[in-house]
Amino acid sequence: MKKLLNTLYVLSEDVYLALDGENVVVLREEETAGRFPLHTLENIVSFSYKGASPALMGACASREVGMSFYSPRGKFLARTAGTSFGNVLLRKEQYRISDHEEKSLSYAKNMIIGKVFNCRWSLERTIRDNGMRIDTDRVKAVSQSLNEGLPHIKNCENLDSLRGLEGELASKYFSVFDNLIINQKEDFKFHGRSRRPPMDNINALLSFAYTILGNECAGALEGAGLDAYVGFLHCDRPGRTSLALDMLEELRGIMADRFVLTLVNKKIIKGEHFDCQGDGAVLLNEDGRKQFFSAWQSHKKETLTHPFLKEKIPWGLVPYVQALLLARTIRGDLEAYPPFLWK
Repeated sequence: MKKLLNTLYVLSEDVYLALDGENVVVLREEETAGRFPLHTLENIVSFSYKGASPALMGACASREVGMSFYSPRGKFLARTAGTSFGNVLLRKEQYRISDHEEKSLSYAKNMIIGKVFNCRWSLERTIRDNGMRIDTDRVKAVSQSLNEGLPHIKNCENLDSLRGLEGELASKYFSVFDNLIINQKEDFKFHGRSRRPPMDNINALLSFAYTILGNECAGALEGAGLDAYVGFLHCDRPGRTSLALDMLEELRGIMADRFVLTLVNKKIIKGEHFDCQGDGAVLLNEDGRKQFFSAWQSHKKETLTHPFLKEKIPWGLVPYVQALLLARTIRGDLEAYPPFLWK
């Protein structure tokens, strides 16, 4: 099993990352602001304008240390990639499945079953823990609708009908998402999803979490030998990690939405952690990103019992384990892909 190591988050806009021997060096105006042994890291996430040296990017790629770059405002820019470590036969089979709608549909169905199942149990968890503080009847009704939708997902006959059903069930889930926000209601009122750009604090937080989790899914898939750009549910599009988006659908309700709700309800993230742009977009500021990543890294180290493997693993390894299970299914070692089903 892969060991969960540390992630280096570089949030300052004016620093440059370089390689010095076996260390990552953070430089500010030629002065060393930090030094970190490369062998202790599994990921480097940079929000700096200045970027990193080719030597460091090459060292990260050869050691399978993930390295991704974002704008200071949180827009994903790029991710380093070195030599592909995957078996070419595995990827060729992935491509054949992606080009065959019936085979793609079987994988996509299980991923969407995972999404709807996890979203439903997120609602049920809120009913259990905060039933006196929410509109229980309304949330319970949506939970029941999600449960009733699961057999319909299994019976979908093509990808278009699956996408339509997924969109319908996602709309129902978000129709009661505001009920899951227990504290700080004035600063985190949810009126519906707004993307590109997010127009309020809670949507800014959700979009940021999806971006970070999606990039981790892409890294996990590449590490398992798969091509993160060739998906089963999401269509091929240049520059889009379609398979990572497929996996994100399965994990977003439990790994991103629940995390965001924890940040808000425990008052880890507050209204002061956001900036409003001239076009109305709302984004996390630098202090907000610091709070986010501090809590994110702590959460990734918390353990759970994986529902399929029946083994205890850290939350941070869930994308990696699901990528391995997906690779095993594509190779024919498993009859069907087992989605991550959390309770």
